[in-house]
Amino acid sequence: MQLVDKYVSLSRQGEAVWIDDVREAFAAQAGARPVRLRLCCLDGQERIYACPVPAWDGKEQRSFILEYLKARVFNILSCYSGRALHICLDMGDGALKELAEDCLVSFREEPGLKKVLNIAGRLCRSLGLPDFEMGLDSFEDREAGPAPESEPGESLGTKLRRAVESCGSGAYCGIDVGGTDIKLALAKEGRLLAVKEYDWNPAESSRAEGLIQPILLLARLMQARLWAEGLPEDSRERRLMERALEKEASCEQMEAAVKTCSADEPPLFSGIGLSFPDVVIHNRILGGETPKTKGMRENRGLDYETEFLKLSGLGSELEKLCLPGGRVEIVNDGPMAAFSAAAELAWDRETEAVQEGIVAHSLGTDLGSGWIKGSGEIPDIPLELYDLLVDLGSEKWRAYPAEDLRSVKNENSGLPGLRRYLGQAAAYRMAWQLKPELLEGFTQEKEGLLEISMSPRDLRKPCLEQLMRSAAKGDEAAREIFRRIGGNLARMTREMEYLLDTGSKSRYIFGRFVKEPACFELIREGFKELLPDMELHAADDSLALTPLMVQLAGREDVTVAQFAQAVSAIYFSAFDRG
Repeated sequence: MQLVDKYVSLSRQGEAVWIDDVREAFAAQAGARPVRLRLCCLDGQERIYACPVPAWDGKEQRSFILEYLKARVFNILSCYSGRALHICLDMGDGALKELAEDCLVSFREEPGLKKVLNIAGRLCRSLGLPDFEMGLDSFEDREAGPAPESEPGESLGTKLRRAVESCGSGAYCGIDVGGTDIKLALAKEGRLLAVKEYDWNPAESSRAEGLIQPILLLARLMQARLWAEGLPEDSRERRLMERALEKEASCEQMEAAVKTCSADEPPLFSGIGLSFPDVVIHNRILGGETPKTKGMRENRGLDYETEFLKLSGLGSELEKLCLPGGRVEIVNDGPMAAFSAAAELAWDRETEAVQEGIVAHSLGTDLGSGWIKGSGEIPDIPLELYDLLVDLGSEKWRAYPAEDLRSVKNENSGLPGLRRYLGQAAAYRMAWQLKPELLEGFTQEKEGLLEISMSPRDLRKPCLEQLMRSAAKGDEAAREIFRRIGGNLARMTREMEYLLDTGSKSRYIFGRFVKEPACFELIREGFKELLPDMELHAADDSLALTPLMVQLAGREDVTVAQFAQAVSAIYFSAFDRG
């Protein structure tokens, strides 16, 4: 079949073969065999995706079509997870049935694919559901039934404005956990008292405590800062606290400040909002397949499932810092970004934009994706879009190990996922392809692997900042990096809309990539080449509309792009998701 041969040839040349192009081409192919992917979602609703596959001739063509089928199944489960997924086909077609069976075997045996089964298993167990099921079924030419309509209630805008207003009294802490840093914001009686940034590398930790304890220490530091608010600014305690709030402060300095600025009855928070980069369902961290827990997964001296379960207790530990009835609200960093954009727009009475729902992405170390519906519902689904398989080609770059910066493989899955097409890992990879000199001074070769140096100093963030500066100064290779990232964001958007059908024509971008306006404009340029009818918005100072966000924009030491989600986490702690 010439079409498949074309894709195989492009892959051998190192070119990308985009899944949305392949999906459309296969659907238009005369004589394609009908296949449907039927998903039973976590809430019991059913979704059906057409997945016709063409006839093949020889092992090479069959291998490509098998990879395509695996990617389609993987993307559905990365987005939704679920109770069961069945590949529906003509069971009398022996060759097609054998292809589908090989697909199922791959998910049981290949570690990268198996990660979506691991997540599905954890979610089903945590929700008291039967074990996740995956298998074959006879083809039925039918569509999924319509989702039940929810009862009309308060508008999203009303709920959002009430959450913002609620945080005008009481004390609140917002925590934004990222892959290379944690950011916090503290507010009391509607005043933004403090922000704090702390660099970390959670993937190095071999136990859950290595992730939990830094977050709790930082929360207690905000509690101690709350206590110190009533002291004179030149007091010893306030000076000690200000040093502890500096980005370069050590854990020992923070612990000393907490010890010094504590009372017999420390002040308690009215609410704590936590943005965490993992699957969060019903306020519990339940995924366990992200790069953050790499050290735990590789620790053979413990049972990973037992160890990871400790993270689901983080909310209970934070509740100890709250008043009776105080709320700790936890959500993935993607939905937090969507909530942040929605809250600012609702406060500015941009009701039309909010009513159709908000889709947002956090673009920095990784890609976070979030969707808040016009009804105010944040769907309880993983939405692990940074793992999506969008490129079925690039054979040359797949040959590198996932730990090598030239590879298109995600480190947590070993598959060519979106993390290597968006975010800082993508920027490093593209820089090496386009102009290796852009990485000069930031890389090291270790046991045959080319990587960004992390010892004696972690150079990941400085390297990205240098690439952004180079693009802003006009270096054409650096500029092309961000154009390509924009194009890849458009590819991801096509796949997201196919899977979810959000109906939103706008995307709001948070994170480090928005920090430099020139880089964001290049991202927008690349995005609109593929999706000219969609709008890309930067979550920068122009989106600072609520009282706390206006105060954040007024600070000279930090930017809205850096701390927007930490501030929004404050509002999220008071948001009614019901």
